[in-house]
Amino acid sequence: MKVTVKWQKEVFPDVEIDTSQTPYLFKCQLYDLTGVPPERQKIMVKGGLLKDDADWKTVGVKEGQKLMMMGTADEIVKAPEKGPVFMEDLPEEEQAVAVGHSAGLFNLGNTCYMNSTIQCLHSVPELKSALLRYPQSGRRNDLDHPSHMLTVATRDLFNELDKTTKPVAPMQFWMLLRKKYPQFGQLHNGVFMQQDAEECWTQLLYTLSQSLRSTDVNENVEPVKGIFGIELISRMHCQESGEESSEAETVYSLKCHISQDVNHLHEGLRHGLKSELEKASPSLGRSAIYLKESCINALPSYLTVQFVRFFWKRESNQKAKILRKVDYPLELDVFDLCSDELKKKLVSPRQMLRDEEDTLYSVESYYIVNSTGIYDLVAVLTHKGRSADSGHYVAWLFLVSGKWIEFDDDNPIPQREEDIVKLSGGGDWNMAYICMYKARVI
Repeated sequence: MKVTVKWQKEVFPDVEIDTSQTPYLFKCQLYDLTGVPPERQKIMVKGGLLKDDADWKTVGVKEGQKLMMMGTADEIVKAPEKGPVFMEDLPEEEQAVAVGHSAGLFNLGNTCYMNSTIQCLHSVPELKSALLRYPQSGRRNDLDHPSHMLTVATRDLFNELDKTTKPVAPMQFWMLLRKKYPQFGQLHNGVFMQQDAEECWTQLLYTLSQSLRSTDVNENVEPVKGIFGIELISRMHCQESGEESSEAETVYSLKCHISQDVNHLHEGLRHGLKSELEKASPSLGRSAIYLKESCINALPSYLTVQFVRFFWKRESNQKAKILRKVDYPLELDVFDLCSDELKKKLVSPRQMLRDEEDTLYSVESYYIVNSTGIYDLVAVLTHKGRSADSGHYVAWLFLVSGKWIEFDDDNPIPQREEDIVKLSGGGDWNMAYICMYKARVI
């Protein structure tokens, strides 16, 4: 359905309304056109003002109807004519702008899982550089291919976040995310359901890993793999038959498994690199239990860790959450999780790092060859609540300005470093679900 919207002296024809979504999304569209934030908009419809959660079927808006909107746009903050203004004297929102953050993202209806994922990945300069090189037309000029369209939408959204300090409504991205992965479009009583941020993170990275590849047949460049890919060497042993085998695989995150014995991230990572699986045994001619032990054989530029907090609870037939406190460090050393081959390569650079007073951080190419096995925390994605199907997700980012910012949807809030490591769980407050670390190199 298309309508005309009159605001002050301006008229906006052919504004599209998606009646399957809430009026709040329509207000976000008008925010992009007018600069009037949704909470300030007053839209006249039959019977009064248009409410954010109204049902379009009962509102009575018709094709081609002319709607009247009232509200004032955001004002441009002018620099003071004289006299210094100290950071501490600014409101929290202006402090966030002053330290160089990007814009927040409007919640389009239980989309905090998507917003927090986007903010974390948007903070990676190497990923943004790879997206800028992505062609508009795609490798096969297949403009309708969902993976291509989602990659273009990611690139455009990242660009939009870089060009404004006002909140952005990620509607195009959200629409294409649901087109590519329909599970994110699940409805309950006509409302979009909360989804798992880790699943959104994984699916988006998978799409980008497939799209962001060199078109030159003479090159084998895979930016996403270079930025996030962790090469594991795994040994599988069957105690029953004595059979052994090994395999190499690339994963995009390490799992921190949580049990009564796990109090720290490092302990959980060790648990995550060991598992039991059932598979066919050639010598026994049937399925048998194998012990799988993995170690890191190649390190990425950015190391992602997922705290495995959610599990399926049979009694209630729903996802439940492990609330146990698990501490994590600002500096993570994964040397003891590496293969012997990789450890040999790390020994000399680690000594050089200890001898150096200053550490260099490379941000020029996608591939930071991590020579040390030491990483610094740059992003935390937290979850608040008892179930993955409810609650709230927030992103906490360490920016190039040297400041930590909490991105709670469209609200960026400056934070102190000492408060970041307190997001370790143990209650109903925000607790770390995904941590992202950046490689320290010499």
